[in-house]
Amino acid sequence: MDHASDSDPLVVRLREGLERIAFVLRADLWTLAGQSGLNPSQAQVLNLLASRPDGMRAKDVAAHLSVSAASMTDTLSALARKELVTREADLSNARAVRVRSTETGRILGERIAQSSTQVGEALATLSISAQAELLLTQITLIRQLQRAGAIPLQRMCVSCRYFRPRTYPASAKLHHCAFIDAPIGDGDLRLDCMEHEIADSDLQDANWETFAATSLASADRTVQPARSAP
Repeated sequence: MDHASDSDPLVVRLREGLERIAFVLRADLWTLAGQSGLNPSQAQVLNLLASRPDGMRAKDVAAHLSVSAASMTDTLSALARKELVTREADLSNARAVRVRSTETGRILGERIAQSSTQVGEALATLSISAQAELLLTQITLIRQLQRAGAIPLQRMCVSCRYFRPRTYPASAKLHHCAFIDAPIGDGDLRLDCMEHEIADSDLQDANWETFAATSLASADRTVQPARSAP
């Protein structure tokens, strides 16, 4: 078969690949949830809240997991009956409900997040450099989806006010995190950091321009598309 004349655009094949991986991720989630006596929605909520000790507004939990407010109300009610979350009025808005994990819920959420999965095992077989390149691709996709309004803000390094891209250009750890006051490399970047504080839009744009011009350009040079023979 002459792949150079393949009529399927590369982006279509990439989407198909992501869909297959998502299928396995869903299967992994069902397995982990069942082992913990939960359904997948409940497991996702506990996983999300485990890294947020101050909790989240119920509507923000629903938005983060892309489910309806009514469905989230049912899920939170079930978790509250199991004494895995608490619900209370938000101090900054009495009409809003803030949800927090109980200690038992937090431990269970962390255990779910750290459990071995089929996708995790497959990722572990990749080289460190391949893992780092994949992380950079994920960061780029997530940022594009955020800008399109498809997903809410994620607590990524690249949108944080503490992120200083390309501070040490001659080092493998070329960026700097002002929160921990230490250099970090591309492979250290977080997709969901507890210490994240959102930068203003101008700083985000400036940081991204610097970051994309270095880290993403380097990753792009590592894997070049196949060229058809002349």
